Amino acid sequence: MGIVRKLSDKLTLYKEAGFPASYQISTRFRHRAIIGIGGNVGDVKRRFYRLLVFLKHQKNITVLHTGPILQNPPFGYTEQDDFFNSVIEVSTSMQPRELLEFLLRVEKRFGRKRSFANAPRTLDLDLIFFDRVKMNTPKLTLPHPHWTERESVIIPLRMLDTV
Repeated sequence: MGIVRKLSDKLTLYKEAGFPASYQISTRFRHRAIIGIGGNVGDVKRRFYRLLVFLKHQKNITVLHTGPILQNPPFGYTEQDDFFNSVIEVSTSMQPRELLEFLLRVEKRFGRKRSFANAPRTLDLDLIFFDRVKMNTPKLTLPHPHWTERESVIIPLRMLDTV
């Protein structure tokens, strides 16, 4: 059982196994990225832990830090359960587009089905930052275009050990 802290009537912060945590500071990889994670279908917190274990076993990624888990209401399509969100800082050998494709495959592996915008989902992985890269292509915008508007990113990001 972790620590639970009500931030407001709509926001709850959880500190549980692996979230937040610092894992490895030194790495052989050159690039650093912040990945936003979220979901609201099934046992999301358990899925986050399984995602963390999965990422730690990848050859081209090193998990550096995780933020706490934030429970928050959905936006866009609001007729669904609350979301759980966090952030993971990684170092990687991949380039931005390659990392995005990897994250899309991981979502699928964890049961993500894309039905409509802002739909309920098992796992959502967003590339928030990649080094200091700024880019705007049809498939990828960096930094993530809406990160400053989302408490689901801002609050866990503030609590990363490196931020």
